[in-house]
Amino acid sequence: MGHVLLKSNVMSRRHEHLDMLYRALAQVPTGRVITYGNLASLAGRPRGARWVGNVLAALPPQTTLPWHRVINCKGDITCPNRQRAKQRLADEGIDVTGYRVSLARYHCQL
Repeated sequence: MGHVLLKSNVMSRRHEHLDMLYRALAQVPTGRVITYGNLASLAGRPRGARWVGNVLAALPPQTTLPWHRVINCKGDITCPNRQRAKQRLADEGIDVTGYRVSLARYHCQL
């Protein structure tokens, strides 16, 4: 019985972290970016930058979440669909050089 409760608590926390991640991501305004690490911290997983990347990579293509606004701590676009992310950021008025965005200019603190 204790094992079932433990597993239930782990699953509950996992869903809580995902919910926090999705809510934080939805708050990143147009024309701004956030890093994987910042987003992980907002989701309650301060060392979970890779986790954020994996979650975002698994989003369905029709998602309305602004996955393209998440970049690495150096300002690089590193998602699996870099070209699409680059185009979406440019469409939002963000200057993208190669696959790099200026964090000093476009970073969003939530």
